[in-house]
Amino acid sequence: MTSKKTGYLLGAVAGIGVAAAALAATDVGLTLAEKSGPSMPVIRASTAPVFAPPPGAPLSFADIFEQVSPAVVSVNVTSRADASVLRQIPGFEGLPFGIIPRAPGGGEEDGEEEQQGPTQMSAGSGFFISADGYIVTNNHVVENAEEIKVVLKDERELVAEIVGRDEATDLAVLKVKGANFPYVSFENDAVPRVGDWVIAVGNPFGLTATATSGIVSAYGRDIGETFVDFIQIDAPINRGNSGGPTFDIYGRVIGVNTAIFSPSGGSVGIGFAIPAATADTITKQLIASGSVTRGYIGATIQNYTREMAEAQGLGDQRGAIVSDTVPGGPSARAGLQPGDVVISVNGVAVGTSSELTREVAKASAGDTLRLEVIRGDARRTIQVRSGVRPNERELAANDNSGGPSTPRGQTPDQPAAPQVLGMTLAPIDDAARRSFGIAAEVRGVVVTALASSSDAARKGLRRGDVIVRANSRVIAAASDLAAEVEAARKAGRPSVLVGVSRDGRTLFLPLDIAQ
Repeated sequence: MTSKKTGYLLGAVAGIGVAAAALAATDVGLTLAEKSGPSMPVIRASTAPVFAPPPGAPLSFADIFEQVSPAVVSVNVTSRADASVLRQIPGFEGLPFGIIPRAPGGGEEDGEEEQQGPTQMSAGSGFFISADGYIVTNNHVVENAEEIKVVLKDERELVAEIVGRDEATDLAVLKVKGANFPYVSFENDAVPRVGDWVIAVGNPFGLTATATSGIVSAYGRDIGETFVDFIQIDAPINRGNSGGPTFDIYGRVIGVNTAIFSPSGGSVGIGFAIPAATADTITKQLIASGSVTRGYIGATIQNYTREMAEAQGLGDQRGAIVSDTVPGGPSARAGLQPGDVVISVNGVAVGTSSELTREVAKASAGDTLRLEVIRGDARRTIQVRSGVRPNERELAANDNSGGPSTPRGQTPDQPAAPQVLGMTLAPIDDAARRSFGIAAEVRGVVVTALASSSDAARKGLRRGDVIVRANSRVIAAASDLAAEVEAARKAGRPSVLVGVSRDGRTLFLPLDIAQ
C-alpha cells in the first residue's frame, strides 16, 4: 500500500511541471521522512526531475529576449480627448468643451473662445527597424498625437516624429534622432507554420519590456481590415501591446501586434498580428514618401456569395458584385455597371470583395486594369484605367454621402398595390420621394409594406427601401420584379438576386422565391 501511494504522488508531480515538481517533491519527502522506517526511501527536493521540452520547443526564450528586446520601445502619446465622447460620460454631459467663457480679465476682451478637450495620455509599443532611428508602430497608437515620446529598454526617453501613417493597414512609422540603435528585421520568406512557437514583446498596461510566448494559431484571419489577412497567435497580448513585434524563435519579426478578441478587454488567447510581408511593404513606402498610394476604380462592391450565384444560375461561382459606381469615376467611364460580377483582375482570380480591392490597390494611377466580369449570361472584359484611392476618412465620408435617412412616412393610398415576395410595391412619384426621402436620381419601386413572415423581412428590408434591380434587369415597375421571379421559378432556381437602394447606397440580396 505504501509503495503504491508513493508511486501515485510522484506520478502527479511528473504531470505538473518543473517548478511545481520541485515543491511537491519536497513536501512528499518531508512527509515520508517523518513516517519512514529503515526500508522506506526518502525523497529529497534535490532529486526532482528536470523535464525536457517537446521536440522543437526551446528550453527557454531568454536568449531570444536578450537578443531582440533592446529594439522594442514603449510609445507614450499625449493627445486631446474628443469633446463629443466626453459629453457621453455620466457627469460630463453639460460641459461645453467646445466653447467655454473666458476667465474675467484673462484675455483681450470678455467673451467666448474655442477650447479643445483636456489632454490625455496613452501608451503602445513599437520597434526599431533601422540603426538610424526608424520605428514601426500602429496607426491607432499615434493618429491623434500632439506629442510622442519613446522609452528604450535602457530607460532613455526620446521625442519621436511621425514619418507617415496608413489607416488602411493600421501601420505608422516614427523617427527619433540618433544613430546606432539596436534594430530587428522583418521575416518575409521563412514564415512560421501553424503550431510554431512565437514570442511577443511590448508594453502591456504600461509594463515595459514584457515578453509572452505562444504559437501561431492560424493565418488569413479577416477581422474587417480590407488590406490585411491577419496572423492569429495565442501569445498573450493586451492593451499597450499594440504596435509591438511578434518574433519567431530566431528573433525575426513575423508580425506586428494589432488587435485582440476579448469580451473582457484582456487577453483570452486570441490575438492578431499584421504579417511581416505586409508591414515591410507598407513601412518602406511610408519611409520613402510619407504615405501609401493605391489603385482605385470607383466602385462599391460586396461579396458574391453561393446563394447569389444560385439565384442567377451560376452554380458555385465566386467573385465580387458591383453595387454602385461613382459618377464620373474610372469604373463608370469604362462601362462597369451595377450587378456586374467581377471574377478576375489582370488574370488573377478574385473570390471576394477584399481580394478584388487588394488586386486593384496594387495598381498605380494611370495603369490599365483588365476586369473579367459576368453580366447576365455572358462574360466580358472591361478595361478600367486606375485612379488614386482616397484615404479611408474620405471614403467613409463618401459612403455616408446619402445623409441621415428621412423619417419614414405614409405614402398615399394606392388601390390594389402589387405584392411580390411578400413586399407591397409602389412606383416612385413625387409624393413617395417626399414621404420616404428618396433621392431624385434613384429609380425603381418602393417597398411600402412587408409581410413579417417574408424572406425580405427576415433579411432586413423595410418600408422605404427601393428595389432597383433583379438579377441583371433594371426594375422600373413591380411587374418587372414579378417577371424575374417567375423566370427564376421556371429555371428551377431557389432565389432571385435583387438590388436594394437605401440612403444612397445599393446592396444586393438573394430573396427566397419558394413561398
